[in-house]
Amino acid sequence: MFPIYKKELQSFFYTPFAYAIAALFMLLFSLSFSTGIARLEGSNTWNFSFAEIFYSVILYFIFLLPILTMRTFADERKNGTEVLLMTSPISVAKIVLAKFLANITVYIFMLLGTSIFPIITAVKGQVVVSQLICAYIGIFFWGAMYIALGMLISSFTESSIIAAIIGEVVMFVLLFVDDFSNTAFISQYPKVQSVLYSFAAQPRFAYFSEGFIRLSDLVFFASAIIVLLIWTYISIEKRRWNRG
Repeated sequence: MFPIYKKELQSFFYTPFAYAIAALFMLLFSLSFSTGIARLEGSNTWNFSFAEIFYSVILYFIFLLPILTMRTFADERKNGTEVLLMTSPISVAKIVLAKFLANITVYIFMLLGTSIFPIITAVKGQVVVSQLICAYIGIFFWGAMYIALGMLISSFTESSIIAAIIGEVVMFVLLFVDDFSNTAFISQYPKVQSVLYSFAAQPRFAYFSEGFIRLSDLVFFASAIIVLLIWTYISIEKRRWNRG
């Protein structure tokens, strides 16, 4: 499994790909940070939490994460290397897990870059550390879930561009599941509303961004990640047997 994990990381870090995504994210995060500071104009002390910033960067990740995951399996099919991968002695489950961990590593690399902003804030003002830690935990699990989703979508096509576009659309739709469940039409059907709301990740992340860690939210994200990875495994395994 480690050779595939290493190969995936090299495909990210030995090319400008990972650095370009990280740089773009840092630019967008900096704009949100600057906006937060601008609202404190005239104050001698920066006294704001990162809850709003982390909540707003979700929209940025909706744009960036499909780009991060679009090549996971699509490029393997396009370049013809999928055959070598499928005939290797490594199981499909380990292949999926290795690629997932590689994407997670790049994601953590992106998040680590944002740690400079709480440090800057702590020098000039005040940081609610407990809330900050919860926000990081929440954004990690939220991103991990969407990375697993992006990998699943990438396993369906040989075009990384199509994988990215579909990923953008699906993730954007899922972002507003809770709003859709609260519409007047859906509210007429309480059971349907309850089912839809149970799949909404946005309200669960909101608790993290506000400084709360609930076991139910951790279970939700962990379960979603596991289910999506299993579906990815089934998708790849099915194509492997079809080739055979």
